[in-house]
Amino acid sequence: MTTSSNPLLDFADLPLFDAIRPEQVAPAIESLLAEANTALETVTAADFPAQWTAISRVLDVATERLGRAWGAVSHLNSVADTPELRTAYNAALPAVTEFWTRLGADERLYAKYKQMDPAQLTSEQRQAHKNAMRAFVLGGAELQGEAKQRFADIQERQAELGQKFSENALDATDAFAYFAEPDELDGVPEDVKAATRAAAEAEGQAGHKLTLKLPCYLPVMQFARSSALRERLYRAYVTRASDQAEGEAVKFDNTPLMQALLALRHEEAQLLGITDFATLSLVPKMADSPEQVITFLRDLARQARPFAEQDLADMRAFATSELGLSDPQAWDWPYVGEKLKEARYAFSEQEVKPYFTAPKVLAGLFKIVETLFDVAIRADRAPVWHPKVEFFRIERAGQLLGQFYLDPGARTGKRGGAWMDDVRARWLRPDTGALQTPVAHLVCNFAEGVNGQPPLLTHDDVITLFHEFGHGLHHLLTQVNERDVSGISGVEWDAVELPSQFMENFCWEWDVLRHMTAHVDAGEPLPRALYDKMLAAKNFQSGLQTLRQIEFSLFDMLLHQGQAPGGDVLALLRQVREEVAVLQPPAYSRTPHTFSHIFAGGYAAGYYSYKWAEVLSADAYAAFEEAGNPLDPAMGRRYREAILEAGGSRPAMESFKAFRGREPQLDALLRHQGMAVAA
Repeated sequence: MTTSSNPLLDFADLPLFDAIRPEQVAPAIESLLAEANTALETVTAADFPAQWTAISRVLDVATERLGRAWGAVSHLNSVADTPELRTAYNAALPAVTEFWTRLGADERLYAKYKQMDPAQLTSEQRQAHKNAMRAFVLGGAELQGEAKQRFADIQERQAELGQKFSENALDATDAFAYFAEPDELDGVPEDVKAATRAAAEAEGQAGHKLTLKLPCYLPVMQFARSSALRERLYRAYVTRASDQAEGEAVKFDNTPLMQALLALRHEEAQLLGITDFATLSLVPKMADSPEQVITFLRDLARQARPFAEQDLADMRAFATSELGLSDPQAWDWPYVGEKLKEARYAFSEQEVKPYFTAPKVLAGLFKIVETLFDVAIRADRAPVWHPKVEFFRIERAGQLLGQFYLDPGARTGKRGGAWMDDVRARWLRPDTGALQTPVAHLVCNFAEGVNGQPPLLTHDDVITLFHEFGHGLHHLLTQVNERDVSGISGVEWDAVELPSQFMENFCWEWDVLRHMTAHVDAGEPLPRALYDKMLAAKNFQSGLQTLRQIEFSLFDMLLHQGQAPGGDVLALLRQVREEVAVLQPPAYSRTPHTFSHIFAGGYAAGYYSYKWAEVLSADAYAAFEEAGNPLDPAMGRRYREAILEAGGSRPAMESFKAFRGREPQLDALLRHQGMAVAA
C-alpha cells in the first residue's frame, strides 16, 4: 500500500486522524515493522559503526515512524473505540509488542552501545545513552536461551492482558444504564437533569438516563436526596468489571486478568535476578527502594490520620444531627460531605459551576501560560477524530515551539479519566537535520453543554484541565534536541507528575480565577465572596483524601512486593485499609478491578508517584509564593528553564535543585493541604 493511500504511512506533518480506517492498520503496521526490522539488521551488522548518530540515522528514524503510527492507532482506540478498530488494534498488538521487546533485548545492539565512548557524546546524548544501557538490562538483553524467550513471551502476554483489562473497564462502565423517574432526581443539579433527560430522549426512553460516567455519577452521589438511588449507582460503580457485577455484566470480570498480570510481573523480575516487581519498577525512578517508598507513605499517613479522623467525626455528627442519618453507609458519605461543606462554608460546587464556562476557563489558562512562560497560544486547524476536538499551536517570538490537541468531552467509546500523551517528540532529526517540534494530546471527560450553552466545568474539572496542561507544557516547551530525553521522555516516573500538579496551584489564586470566570447567563466574573468560601473549603476533608491516595499507593507497592496473603488481592487491600483508612467500604466493593493505573496504565508499583510529586510541586510553587506573585514572569522563566525545558536530559533531582537550590521538603505540601501542625 502506498503512502498516499494509507494515512498511517504519511509522516509529512500531523496524523491524518480523520482519514484513518481500521482496515488500514494491519498493512501500515506490517510495512513499518518490516522497515524497523531491516533497520535493526543494518545497524547490528558487524561492519556498521558503533556511533550514536549513525545508529540513530537508521534505527531511530525507522522506530520513530513505527511509534508515531502505532501511537495514532492506540490513541483512536482510547478516544473513538469501535468494534472494528478494537479488532484491528488487538490483531496488531502482539507483533508490535514482540518487536519492541526484541529490540530492547537485542544483544548485538547492546554490544554496539557498549562500544560507544560516552566522552564523545553531547550531554544530552550521554544521558540518553545511560538510560539506554539501563533499559537493555531491564529489557532482558543479558538473558540467554529459554530465559530470553520466556521474557519476550511475558511482555507480549502482559500487553494483551493490560489491553483486555482496559477494555473490560470501559465496557463495564458503558454497559450500565438506569432510567430514573424525575422524582428520584430530587436535589440533582438542573444541568445534570437536562443532560440525562436528553440522553434518555436520544434513545427513545422516558425519564433520565443515568450512567457510570463521572459527569453523571459524581453529581448524583453528591446531590441526590434519594439514598436508594445513590446506593443503586454506588453498587454498580464499585462492582464494575468484577465477580460482584449484576447480571450479564459479570462477563467483564477482571479478576483472572489481575492474577495473571501479577504473576507475570513477578516472573519478569525473577528472570532479571530481582526479588520482586516493586524493586524492578523502582530501578529507573527517583526512589531507591520499596521500603523507602513505604516509609514515606506511612509517615505521611501518620501525619494525615488525625485530620482524617476529625473529618469523619464531623461528618458523623452532622449526618446524625442535620440529616437524620444515624448510621451512614458508603453511598451516603459523598452526600453527607457535600451537605456539610454547604452548611459549613455556605458554599456548593454547583454554585460555582455556572462561572466556569469552558471557553472562558481555557482562555484564562492560556493567559497564565503566556504570562509565565513567555509564549503565545493560537487556535489552528488539523485533522481530528471528533468534531469537538480543538487544535492549538504554541509560539515564542513567532517561532513554533509545539502543537496540541484538546479533546474535552465525555462520550461513549472514550476511555474514562484524563491524560496527556505525545504524538511526536522534539527532535533534531538525524536524517534531515531539521528540528521536529513536539505535538501532544490533552484528553479529559467533561460534561457537554446543554440547551445551547457552553460546557460548564466544576472547579475539580478546572483543576483536571490545568493538571493535564502541565503535562503538556513539560512535553511541548522542552529545548532538548535528543528525542529520547526531550520533554517527558527519560523523566523518572515519580517526577513526571511535578509539572502537572504544579499547575493545579493556580486554580486557587484570586488574581487568576477572576480573569477566567464569567457567569454563563449574566457574564460577571466569580464574586470575591464566593471565592473566599471556596478557599475556606479548599482543604475540606484533605485528611480523608490524603489517606485514600496513600491507601491506593501502599496497596500498589505491597501488591507488587508479592505481599498479598495467599495471592489474595482483596485480602491485602483489607489489610492496607485496616492500617491506614478510617472509612471501610462494603465487602462487595471491588476497587482494584478498575484500578487501570496499575493494571493497564504504566503505574504498577508507581502509584505513589502522585504523592511524591505533590511534595515536589508544592515546594516548587512555594518559590512563587515567596516571590509574592504567582504570575511572576522572572520566577516563571527560572521554572521553565530548570524544569520544563530540561525535560529528561538530566536527573529530576538535579532539575529540582537547579530551580530551588536545595532538595525538596515536605512542609509546603502539609501547609497547602491544611495539615501543618503548629510548632
